[in-house]
Amino acid sequence: MDPAETGVGAPPARRRFTVARVLAGYAMGALCLVWLFHDVHPSQVLRSAGNIRWGWVAGAVAFDVLSYVSQGWRWQALLRPSGRVGMLEATQAIYAGLFANELLPMRPGEALRAWLVSRRMSLPLTRVLPSIAVERFLDGLWLAIGIGLSTLFMPLPRRLAQAADALGIAVLLGAGVLLALVLRRGEETQPPARSGLRGFLSTIQEEMRKIARSRSFRVAFAASGLLLLGQILAFWMILIACRLPASFWMGAVVLFVVHLGTALPNAPANLGTYQAAVVLGLSLFGIEKDTATAFSFVVFFILTVPLWVLGMLAASRSGLRITPDAA
Repeated sequence: MDPAETGVGAPPARRRFTVARVLAGYAMGALCLVWLFHDVHPSQVLRSAGNIRWGWVAGAVAFDVLSYVSQGWRWQALLRPSGRVGMLEATQAIYAGLFANELLPMRPGEALRAWLVSRRMSLPLTRVLPSIAVERFLDGLWLAIGIGLSTLFMPLPRRLAQAADALGIAVLLGAGVLLALVLRRGEETQPPARSGLRGFLSTIQEEMRKIARSRSFRVAFAASGLLLLGQILAFWMILIACRLPASFWMGAVVLFVVHLGTALPNAPANLGTYQAAVVLGLSLFGIEKDTATAFSFVVFFILTVPLWVLGMLAASRSGLRITPDAA
């Protein structure tokens, strides 16, 4: 990867800002862990792990993997206006990026997977990055849809409803940007090459316009729904595996809280913040903190270990060597 993407060789002010964000992420994760364990003994986690129904765990892992395959299908569709890449190659790049996010601060995995696919497709990075921006819009859109559907089956706490309203506003703004790109008149001939920031922004805008106007955008929309459904099913099955009283919609709401709670860059693998979000989500349904804390670590490791294994294999097949000192 370009050293500039990891902060190496960046101007001093940018390096200081990067270091400050990394330290803030580690501090947030550490504070969450202190809050989780100040009145919960680690032995509670071990006791919960010994009471798991592993058949449900196998199903959960399968649905979790299928959700990332759906993401690969979606990314393949979003890239189609610029070129063709196999779904397996797209999924492999996604897993390599996820593995990088698990090891390194600042979530460099998005830039890494974009670089891998741009290399595979022989395209400039600026023609791949817009597809990831559209992915984030589709994720937010389906998260808002999921929260809206959840309200039909159970009342949401006021704070979660407020967060959902803020997410809805952000999604509407994103939809407005995409609509403006769709309605924008494209140039009949290839525009002259531009350099610098203006050329970069022009390329990003044109690629997003092509994605929004393509037929494959509808495929990407459907794949985004399957992605979220797979994640919900995986989370719900682990609730059942851990013998917690849980409906499908309860699992969905807790997962939505986790998505909202880990949206900002945190410590690698979201350690600490992920568990705290799970505990807060389960507390909405009256689950005691010690039980919720134990479950938060169980679900974290069940869903993370397969990601590590598949991510490490994907990174190896891509010829990458990802180590903490790379940041």
